[in-house]
Amino acid sequence: MTIYQEPTEKPETGDPKSRGLTIYDSLDDHPSLFLSTNELQTTLRTKLAGLKLDQPIRTRSKVVKTAICQALGYPVPQSFLKSKPRFPGQNFDVYTQKSNNLQIWNEELSANRRYVLVRVNKDDIVTTVRVINGAQLAKLDTTGTLTQKYQASSIDKVDSSRLVSAVDTPELMLAIHEAKTEYYQNLLPVDLLYVRLKPILGQLIDNPGADQDRNRGWELHRLVSKQLGLDKAVDDGQVPDVTDQLLELKLQTSPTVDLGLIPPGDTAPIDSFPGLRFADIRYAIFYGTKVGDKIRLDHLVVTTGDDFFCFFKQLKGNVVNKKNQIRLPKRFFGNEE
Repeated sequence: MTIYQEPTEKPETGDPKSRGLTIYDSLDDHPSLFLSTNELQTTLRTKLAGLKLDQPIRTRSKVVKTAICQALGYPVPQSFLKSKPRFPGQNFDVYTQKSNNLQIWNEELSANRRYVLVRVNKDDIVTTVRVINGAQLAKLDTTGTLTQKYQASSIDKVDSSRLVSAVDTPELMLAIHEAKTEYYQNLLPVDLLYVRLKPILGQLIDNPGADQDRNRGWELHRLVSKQLGLDKAVDDGQVPDVTDQLLELKLQTSPTVDLGLIPPGDTAPIDSFPGLRFADIRYAIFYGTKVGDKIRLDHLVVTTGDDFFCFFKQLKGNVVNKKNQIRLPKRFFGNEE
């Protein structure tokens, strides 16, 4: 394996833009333009400090990359390529971090690549930048594994509510009919769940931000639990979300539905629910519209896991998207922790 060496000679002056170079061009013939890790970190800390990043995630990514191009003296491309790394000439990737949970999608760490981690505070303002190479970052990876994440989108545009499954799966109907435990006795059939949940539509829930999916989901979780007459909402991070009704919740302000580790329709048994499979879980997918700092719930799609892919299609770009999750230590970004 060829290890990338940072150039040591600095025979030239000027910036990449004046020499007609883009972020995708090699700097082998222009070693003076290659920034050391310390130079890169210092430059980006200075130039990006105070940048406001309150845009939707995709837009935010473009804003960050645009700001980096300007900070490093590169022309801003008309569109950013999905290259690996994102900035090949300077050999680095970019991640914006509001939390200390770093997620790297669909690839393993590269030992000699640099990783630019842009820190934003609760007000979405850039406070600092840390640049670290893959070898150093790998030491913080306590698992060394990739987390699977299935994704889907609706086959047709969702512009009205829909009950996809008129009845539950035969396995779940049998469990309800036999009612061997109090839990099964209290389960509502899927069509009644749909009727009970539809009155929620039109209500507004808090929107903590585009990058706060878990918190947004928790707002919906509490509203649904109250609507179903449950004593309290419980979020233990397990599937399904509302265990009292074998119900998984999704809140959508975009077409892509994140399905987590287990795809709908999976016939594996659920350990905590004897006799039932993941395919028996019911799904309530709420589609909403952002209204200021709120989300208005517009449409509802209810389906069983077995019928899920009658209404939705699994995304095929990466049949299973994967992410490497690394917990960054306290004070990784300095005293602001």
